[in-house]
Amino acid sequence: MHDSAPFLLLISAPSGAGKTTVSQGLMNAHPRIGRIITCTSRAPRPGEVDGVDYHFFSRAEFEARIAAGQFLEYADVYGDWKGILKESVRAHWASGKDALLSVDVQGAETVRRVMAADPALAGRLVTVFITPASREELESRLRGRDADAPQAIARRLDMAEPEVARWAEFDYLLVSRSREEDLGLLRSIYEAERARASRNSFRWESSAPANGGSGRS
Repeated sequence: MHDSAPFLLLISAPSGAGKTTVSQGLMNAHPRIGRIITCTSRAPRPGEVDGVDYHFFSRAEFEARIAAGQFLEYADVYGDWKGILKESVRAHWASGKDALLSVDVQGAETVRRVMAADPALAGRLVTVFITPASREELESRLRGRDADAPQAIARRLDMAEPEVARWAEFDYLLVSRSREEDLGLLRSIYEAERARASRNSFRWESSAPANGGSGRS
């Protein structure tokens, strides 16, 4: 008999490092891992579906859940609350799935602290930090997206430097190269963690020969 206990895979990276792409690639390759849906206090935008894009709460309900200690991590983002419910992680695990979460470095610090203090969550977190090899490489990627003004790119780069400086706080460092190489490395990390002995239960099963003999010839 073989069973592997589910865990939470947390991925953090500077903006533009490619964490969204490799995260989606990992979920496509491994149906056992699923994305955690973020909660927000803002109103749905056109086309957004509750429980698919976000869990939408009123500000009052969100703050009541904060007071009740229901969040693994939360923050006020431009006047709206965003956060991850502990129950969302436990629901994935209860269904036999591993959970995938992408947060910034500060959010990762909070998740580590909260999970370590919760007996139901402790010991079930794996963290990965993804970064290009240099500031110049990250700048090239941000400019290649053609999605931000030069001032916004400069701000993202300035924000990235202190984030990258904290890479050693994570279990794994993935220095980004190509999408294919990054996905291959992330898959290797995920598969290794699923095979970790402390996360597995295993019993070697054998059946006795029908005639009651030793089974040897």
